[in-house]
Order: sequence, then C-alpha cells, then structure tokens
Amino acid sequence: MAIAASDILYKLSIKTGAAGNSAAQPTVNASLGTWVSTTQLSATALNNAFDNITGAENAASVVDYRCVFVHNSHATLPLTAAVLWLSGGDPAGGAVVTIAVDTTASSAVGAAVAQALTATTETAPGAGVTGLVYSAPTTSAAGLALGDIPAGSVKAVWIKRAAANTAPVNAETITLAVTGDTAA
Repeated sequence: MAIAASDILYKLSIKTGAAGNSAAQPTVNASLGTWVSTTQLSATALNNAFDNITGAENAASVVDYRCVFVHNSHATLPLTAAVLWLSGGDPAGGAVVTIAVDTTASSAVGAAVAQALTATTETAPGAGVTGLVYSAPTTSAAGLALGDIPAGSVKAVWIKRAAANTAPVNAETITLAVTGDTAA
C-alpha cells in the first residue's frame, strides 16, 4: 500500500538525550534541533509551533527559529523526491514565516547520531541555523527538496518567524505540506 498522508508526521525536536524519538519535548520554545522528540504536532497546522509574539517582540522585530522533523512513519516504503512548502503561503498576520531544510542527512527515527543542527537559543541560534537558505514556497513545484526519506526515518526542517512590527495577530496558522513519490 502506498504512503498515505497519515504516514507523514511532524514532530518537535529536543536538544537533550542520546538518540532520536526517545524523549518528549514539553516546551515548544525549546524545539531547537539535535534530535527528533516523541512530541507530535498537528499534521495540518503548526500554529502551536511558536508562542504568541509580545508587543515588545513585535516592536523590536524579533526573529524566532524552530526545528521540526518530517517523519515518514510508513513501515516499509520510502518517500522519494520529497518536497516541503507552506500550504496556503505565508500566514497573514504580524510576522513573516519562511522555511529551510537542515543540512543533516535523513536518519532512522531512533538514530544515535545528531539528526539536526543545534540552535543555541530561539532568537540567537548560531551561524549554522541562520546560514540556511530560507524561503516561502507556496506550491509543491516551488517546494524545498528534502530528498528521499526512508521508511521509519526523519528529516529536519527549520521554521523562521520574523516579527514585522505590524498589527499583532495571535495564533498565526503555519501549515506545512510534504509530498513525494512512493511505490504503489
């Protein structure tokens, strides 16, 4: 049976531990890379990936980063030529949202090697994270190439939210979409 949309999961990251998928990430603000956590986000909207932008953060045009994993949970089939985009585009509201692909290769969900870059903090993540190429593709044709994600494996992606000192909107909805090829 081909990979279904329900086989593609989105999970927060965690900086502590010794292997992927071995600990929950209780704090969304700490989803800053290294390992995939066991904490799954909604498959259709990642509005809970960031806290609300405060008035002070908005006025200062603060930029926040999050590392989220795309998990191919299918038992046997790889997701080949996978691409990622913002379904519905950049959300309307008080911030600009862009995405980037982590430079770390796909790995088994429980791998004992780092599965993503590691950010120092959510607002000062370090050159490895800020140096990624961020964009806001709105279609699969323009999407970011994730490569192949084997069965039971993950690929890290980064979400960058830049406050724009505009009228605040709480609970911006960020909707990621992933597609690719699969055997029938």
